[in-house]
Amino acid sequence: MALSPRVSRNGSAAQRSDRYKWIALVNTTMGTLMVAIDGTIVLIAMPDIFRGIKLNPLLPGNSFYLLWMILGFLVVTSVLVVSLGRLGDMFGRVKIYNLGFALFTFFSLLLTVTWMSGTDGATWLIVMRVFQGVGGAMVFANSSAILTDAFPSTQRGMAMGINGVAATSGTFIGLVLGGLLAPIDWRLIFLVSVPVGLFCTVWAYLMLHDVTPPRKTSVDWAGNLTFAVGLITIMVGITYGIEPYRNHAMGWTSPVVVGELSAGVALLIAFSVIERHTAEPMFRLQLFRIRAFTCGVLASFLSAVGRGGLMFMLIIWLQGIWLPLHGYDFVRTPLWAGIYMLPLTAGFLIAGPISGVLSDRYGARPFATGGMLSTAAAFLLLELLPVDFSYWTFAPLLLLMGLSNALFMSPNRAGVMNSLPAEHRGAGAGMMNTFQNSAQVLSIGIFFSLMIIGLSGVLSVSMYHGLVQEGVSSKVATRVAHLPPVSTLFAALLGYNPMQHLLGASVLAHLPAGRAAVLEGRSFFPRLISTPFRHGLHAAFDFSIGACLLAAAASWTRGGRYVYVEETTKTEEGLEPAVPVAEGAVL
Repeated sequence: MALSPRVSRNGSAAQRSDRYKWIALVNTTMGTLMVAIDGTIVLIAMPDIFRGIKLNPLLPGNSFYLLWMILGFLVVTSVLVVSLGRLGDMFGRVKIYNLGFALFTFFSLLLTVTWMSGTDGATWLIVMRVFQGVGGAMVFANSSAILTDAFPSTQRGMAMGINGVAATSGTFIGLVLGGLLAPIDWRLIFLVSVPVGLFCTVWAYLMLHDVTPPRKTSVDWAGNLTFAVGLITIMVGITYGIEPYRNHAMGWTSPVVVGELSAGVALLIAFSVIERHTAEPMFRLQLFRIRAFTCGVLASFLSAVGRGGLMFMLIIWLQGIWLPLHGYDFVRTPLWAGIYMLPLTAGFLIAGPISGVLSDRYGARPFATGGMLSTAAAFLLLELLPVDFSYWTFAPLLLLMGLSNALFMSPNRAGVMNSLPAEHRGAGAGMMNTFQNSAQVLSIGIFFSLMIIGLSGVLSVSMYHGLVQEGVSSKVATRVAHLPPVSTLFAALLGYNPMQHLLGASVLAHLPAGRAAVLEGRSFFPRLISTPFRHGLHAAFDFSIGACLLAAAASWTRGGRYVYVEETTKTEEGLEPAVPVAEGAVL
């Protein structure tokens, strides 16, 4: 009996498709993991980086280098993911993805070869990090679309779950990896990406291919320019808003910051007008007519606003207070802060793939909504902890936080990608990533602002009385007490001994040895800052609870399970061209 066309022709094609989707999943997951690790690996390694290039990042004139070493990578990935996802739709998602992998690897190598020191060395690192971020944005912008193309809708949640776990857990793995490698040689934190990047770049070039044909259209130059400049201007304004301005603890009243924020908003308004009158817009505004897409993107934005600054708050809490109180030298606190936050990573690793598989069967809404409600509960429980907590109470809450966020993220991303027409998946994924990444920058600004407000009211009084009691002159105590709180936060964040930084060696040298030892010890600063820190922490966590509840509401309004379907008619010769079902079809 003759074999049917389906067996003879399409059977092997189905096998190739099944094999290809796993290749795509492994490669894009490795790429996402590597980019996520590099996004945070510098955070823990910064003390070693700045010592290596012989620059003190805590001097007032050097705060620019400190802030942009932290945020430059995140800013550029936020700005470019939409444009690069759109380019993937136009010229091939795999082609842009492969180019991004190659660029990321190349600039990772250049980050390790700087021969300069001081401000020149810092400038080189920041510029190379920006270009590294361009490559990372290419990877991020197209990996979700490649997976959506490769996997059927019944397995996309699982694929997005694994990929999402890599994206989120990588940020915490980067903390530990930076703490392990930087003390050996700070260049290793960038060099570690090079062999992995080389292997995956060649592998992606040889094995990946576009499932959805590129859609040739014109480039929306006016939209790209107004969007990029507008978003960058706003993020620069947020970055400098948390810096002191004249006699103010923060810079939100600075004319420069106000001007940057106003100009950025004006440019984004102009961008929205341009997009409405452009034949081939960069931002596919019509995608917002799809309720599942709109609600999913909004929920992703609110979730990122609520948790984006969490990592910084936990690091400051551990490094500035808890670890020194429990016997760790300040210089060792960056590594151990990353290690003690591993339960958070474990939560993502456990719940990400499982929630993705379940959402494939039952839809995104119950899991994404429940994840945000559970995250709000985790923030509330963290708020109830004393500042000097028991770790065996703290660790389960971190695990709960990781489980809850993974319960939201994997189904939500799969739900958003399932709602998109095939030809707009790159642009849609870029739009989602832009909202998420820009929300993280906004969240950092909000968290730091709330923390500084909480510190400003109490810290100066506590600092003055504590220093005077240990023999510091009233004049010096007054000066130190009125230093901007952000200096104290950055000192704790970077693993410096805060009192050595705030007082200076000359003041400590003139004090009796016993008094100086107390001030530089592991308990003076943590006990001094505990009460003011608690005020700021509660304000930040209250904000997060509100953002998570709004994200849960947005997620619930997405409706039932929605998949943008392209019907195909089978014939003996194969498959006829796809005919899309009308938008709004719910399966």
